[in-house]
Amino acid sequence: MPGGHARVRRPSLSAPGPTLSRPTAPARDRRRIAAGRGSLNRPGADLRRLPTGLDLRNVRLVEGVRAAFAFGVVILINIWLQWSPLLTMALAANLACFCDTGGPMRARLRVLTAFSFLGGLLWAGLGLIQPLGLPVVVPVACALIFACSYARVWSVQAQAAGNVLVVVLCIALDRPLTLAQAGTTVVMFAAGGLWATFLALVIWRLHPYRPAHRAVAEVWRDLARLCGDLERLVALPEPDTEAFDGHARGHRRGVRTSIETARTMILDLARSRERVSDRTAQALLRLESAEQIFSALIAVGELIDSRPDARRRALAKLFLRRLRPLLVTIARAIRDDVALDLARLEHSIARTAEGLGEDPTLAGLADRIVGRVRIGAKLSTPEGYRPGGTLTEGGRLDRWTRYVGPLRQNFTFASPNLRHALRASTVAAPALAATLTYAGAFTHWLVMTVVLTMQPFYAATWQRALERIGGTVLGGLIGAVLAYYATTPLAEAGLILVLSIVGFAARQISYGFFVACLTPLVVLLVELLEPGHSSWEIVAMRGGFTVLGGVIAVASCLVLWPIWEPDQVRQELRRALKAHAAFAEAVLGAKLGASAGPDREATIQASTRATGLALNDLEAALSRALQQPRAGHHPEVESALVADATLRRISARLTVLRHAPEAVDPEAEPWRAWIAATLAALGEDRPLPERPDRNRAQSLTRLVSQVDLLVGTLRPGEIRGEAPVLVLKS
Repeated sequence: MPGGHARVRRPSLSAPGPTLSRPTAPARDRRRIAAGRGSLNRPGADLRRLPTGLDLRNVRLVEGVRAAFAFGVVILINIWLQWSPLLTMALAANLACFCDTGGPMRARLRVLTAFSFLGGLLWAGLGLIQPLGLPVVVPVACALIFACSYARVWSVQAQAAGNVLVVVLCIALDRPLTLAQAGTTVVMFAAGGLWATFLALVIWRLHPYRPAHRAVAEVWRDLARLCGDLERLVALPEPDTEAFDGHARGHRRGVRTSIETARTMILDLARSRERVSDRTAQALLRLESAEQIFSALIAVGELIDSRPDARRRALAKLFLRRLRPLLVTIARAIRDDVALDLARLEHSIARTAEGLGEDPTLAGLADRIVGRVRIGAKLSTPEGYRPGGTLTEGGRLDRWTRYVGPLRQNFTFASPNLRHALRASTVAAPALAATLTYAGAFTHWLVMTVVLTMQPFYAATWQRALERIGGTVLGGLIGAVLAYYATTPLAEAGLILVLSIVGFAARQISYGFFVACLTPLVVLLVELLEPGHSSWEIVAMRGGFTVLGGVIAVASCLVLWPIWEPDQVRQELRRALKAHAAFAEAVLGAKLGASAGPDREATIQASTRATGLALNDLEAALSRALQQPRAGHHPEVESALVADATLRRISARLTVLRHAPEAVDPEAEPWRAWIAATLAALGEDRPLPERPDRNRAQSLTRLVSQVDLLVGTLRPGEIRGEAPVLVLKS
């Protein structure tokens, strides 16, 4: 149960500077710089920039301490006993911590236990066949690399375990093993992995609900950011279409991603327990409230953008200024697991929507948002829990669905995952042959870098190569300096523990930052495990193999079975058009206003989510295309960029009509049907429907104009001449 009380504090807001409606090039550059570079967890508004930014809120110090303790204890015992198999146990414990990406206990137990035994068997088996030579070793190793790379189809945890098993494979090929050594390796590797598993899941268990609740808190925090940025847009002296497009692409994409991440974590947690506990039900209700606030805030932004008169902007600014501190307060209460004083907070909640009566549509949206904020606040009070029940969404998946289903679904050449596994195993073959022929103490780093840098898509591979190379060079220099001053095994072990804490704590900040923290750890580990090598030699070899491996990985994504992003953009655009057609059909259907029932609301809710996910997928494909050589200037990509912005406006307008169905003229049925039919025809490459021969209502004028713009962008040859029409007053 939550403990103390959270205070309501007004977060500081930076005053927005004046911006013209048509910003100059320097103004656009300043806005782009101010927007910042996105991160993997929060993509930015600029699709052309790699999301390599740091996300400092993902620091996990406790996880770093636990990981350091897991293998640090074994290293210290080895310094005392001087028994080399303990180093295998320590390495296994360290690698098992890399496999632990969090999540439900049962899923983590399955992955970590499987890794502990498979890693030992893999090491022992490859060590036994290593003397048989290249004709045997290379095909076997490539088949194993294919399996490890293809494991990503199951889950993020399986992907992490597969990547770490590739590391084990590369290390195992360094030297042959006798049968006795192979048996010892299996036992000690399993002991190290199980020790780390026992420590993480039994002795030093982190709060099982904390990751899910932090994910929900992040959703509410993202809503506060969206609200604050919308307030700054309202404060601009004149409307700025470019600024609103950037706001929609950045914040709406980020919030939808956060919502889906939190939903996945909560449902995984519920499935692992086969019941919805009190805390899980609380998280689901908080997430549902946040999603409804998100939808209403999209509608508020559309109201401001579509009719930017001074009075509406002033009322919206007042409402947003009152709303943002409440969202921040609830986000802090969820993150810190503290109780809110609802009696003290109720005055601020009730005051949020006051004074908006002269704008009925805005007032209605504000009342919806305030109602969901009140639910979110009440759920952060001791009496805000509800009894648990059985899991009703999805249920527990059977083994066939969980394991065989993803393998079969992805076993087609159209699957990026299958192409990635084939590419990784194919490129690894010559690299393995070269490193085994010219064996050295560090040659396995080449194969390791090639496979781990390679990703299913070129843009992700390019980003991973840049981050890995930059982090390796920086971390290598730091490691060489530290190794120079660490002159005893005990000093090296102490630095290894410190670097392990920093590295694992920073694992989710950024891949480049993580590599920069990991490389000094590798340098010191090599000096500790294989004394006699100069630290500068280690740094030079690791840096050289990293650069070479990164170049090979990037080149292979362009040469071997490339996934050309214009094709992906075309597919995702069709999906987005179909999703918007379904959304329009659900919102603009015949049953409006008081006649609408719960079934229609459920359909609209599902369509809203599908539309947001489809737009996110489209923008992810656009971002990859803009970062791929020559693809960014492809005509289809340029048209899809315009279509993406137009679809964002269409979905926003449909969201307004969803929350205010009374604004739709009942006599505009032909136009409502035309909008949905046109979007469906664009998505299915069918002929466009005939335009209605009657005037359209004022409530649909903006929506029809956006659909016309979409048609002109995607099918410029089918634009029909249209006589001027009168607008009916609703």
